[in-house]
Amino acid sequence: MLRKRQLFLLLLFAVFVFSVSACRESRPSAYITNSDGDTVSVIDTGTNKVVGTVSVGSKPVGVAINPSGTRIYVTNAGSDTVSVIDTGTNKVYTIKVGNNPHGVAINLSGTRVYVANSASGTVSVIDSSNNKVLTTVTVGSRPLGIAVSPSGFHVYVANHQDNTVSVIDTSTNKVDTLKVDTNPYGVAVNPTGTYVYVSNNGKNSVSVIDARINKVDTVSLDNASAAPTGVAVNHLGTRVYVANAGSNTVSVIDTRINKEVDTIKVENKPFGVAVNPSGTRVFVANNGSGTVSVIDTSNNKVVDTVTVGSGPMAFGQFITK
Repeated sequence: MLRKRQLFLLLLFAVFVFSVSACRESRPSAYITNSDGDTVSVIDTGTNKVVGTVSVGSKPVGVAINPSGTRIYVTNAGSDTVSVIDTGTNKVYTIKVGNNPHGVAINLSGTRVYVANSASGTVSVIDSSNNKVLTTVTVGSRPLGIAVSPSGFHVYVANHQDNTVSVIDTSTNKVDTLKVDTNPYGVAVNPTGTYVYVSNNGKNSVSVIDARINKVDTVSLDNASAAPTGVAVNHLGTRVYVANAGSNTVSVIDTRINKEVDTIKVENKPFGVAVNPSGTRVFVANNGSGTVSVIDTSNNKVVDTVTVGSGPMAFGQFITK
């Protein structure tokens, strides 16, 4: 009887250890590009602690993560490359792309990676199975932000210099062009692919594209010095978060009414912004402070500040699922 009890307790302990380990492994991580340090800081979003640092290329900016979380794609604006980080080993593979790459995005199947080459006016299309550039698509002038629709049929590119968004048909690589506000910077697509949100750095606004008919509306931001950069949408598509590098704030837009409903003060020169998978936290890379602000979405308050490397950018969707 005593032996059975011991075995039962041992089994319970094993189940507990396995459960704790599984929870720890499944917790999302945030990958923050440190542009002035040529590194990527890895944050455990459960504890808000930096748990690793990976060296990449020169002047890292953009981040994209494949659906399984096994590969991180980082654009290196200073070395005209993309670093591919294996999250299991932190080993890095390097891909040569166009000049001054900024934004990077990956489709939901994880098969294609799209890189906006700012100085080339092009998008490099990478086959993730072999890390080779399949083709190069010409877009507008100085492309920065980039996002892929959930279906994978369209890629949206913010052309900073000519005030347009290029819409690439991924089956043909044909490009359509939409006019937006001044100096578009970041791009995000809602979970259903029906709306695309574009931050306009020179106009203090967000363009809202109805992707079903390519109609463009505009949401004005309250702060005249906002200078918005990064933009992110929550998992329900109900909130859009915009990093305002000029006013050291994050704007919160209610997508049901397309109106700014709150403004959150963060640290110096916020650049990249991303929402965790459950929508409970927003992470903001503060380029001028070397920190990441963590916002509780239930009350739009900053609940933590994480010190990372020098000049954090984190431009794109930088949190694993």
